[in-house]
Amino acid sequence: MEISINLYSKFRAFINPICLQIKFRIFCDLSATMFVVVGGCMAAYSSRIALITALICAGLLATAYYMEIVLDLVPCALCLAQRIVFGVIGICCLLYLMPLHSTRLTFGILVLTSSAIGIWLASRQLWLQSLPKDELPSCGPDIYFLIEHFPLIDSLRNMLLGSGNCAEVQWSFLSLSIPGWALIFYSLTLISSTWMTLFRGPRPFKLFKS
Repeated sequence: MEISINLYSKFRAFINPICLQIKFRIFCDLSATMFVVVGGCMAAYSSRIALITALICAGLLATAYYMEIVLDLVPCALCLAQRIVFGVIGICCLLYLMPLHSTRLTFGILVLTSSAIGIWLASRQLWLQSLPKDELPSCGPDIYFLIEHFPLIDSLRNMLLGSGNCAEVQWSFLSLSIPGWALIFYSLTLISSTWMTLFRGPRPFKLFKS
């Protein structure tokens, strides 16, 4: 009887690691299958999300130029920088629609990075608008004058950090100024770009493998 118990204990000690490995392998296979299935379903919407994001960016840029040309609202340095970021996001979303799977990750990451930069720029301008007048940085010439008459590095510094001109609230809607709305749209593009980066779809079938 004692010999049988010892044999059973040794057999159990031998078989337990094998069972654990089998269970772990089954779990990994099921998880990978679920990720492929769910990811494939979600990837079906990535192109639509990219197109909608590009159209939204085009609409925002058109609105910005309408405000500048028709409403006579002169953009500050941070406003101009945010326009450029929206333009980059829109272009990258259009390029994301190209039938090249290898480029989707690149353009998805570019949209993600641009959205993060846009969030920082809009937050910076909102912070400047919240400062009391005696704590504002000094005002200078408008950004177009800086670009035409000053070194490029000075213009870029102004576009990234802003000046006292950026603290002026020229327009608001529903108690939100222009950078407030920009921050909302940048947050939405950050979410959409995360989706586009993670769910790019399966690689297309290749007849001849290189």
